[in-house]
Amino acid sequence: MFTTSADILNIILSVCLIALTFFLCWAIYYFVASLARVHRLLKTVETGMVKAEEVIDMIKDKLKNSATYLMIFAEVAKRAMEYVQERKNTKKTSKK
Repeated sequence: MFTTSADILNIILSVCLIALTFFLCWAIYYFVASLARVHRLLKTVETGMVKAEEVIDMIKDKLKNSATYLMIFAEVAKRAMEYVQERKNTKKTSKK
């Protein structure tokens, strides 16, 4: 079967090449699997960022609308206070 030492060397080289090929394929598989996990993670983070931006935009809109309502409420309160002051002044002048 083995006539020379070159035959043994060739068999050992072929076994080593098969082992190297197996381990390279195994390493590439785990590398690609890791990249797929990173890709899923980045998609999740991106989705979260989009939702956070939407929430921030919604809060900005609500605050803007609330500020408008607050200004209207302040104006109504100011007018009510002026009315109450006028009523007090007219009652004081009518009592005299």
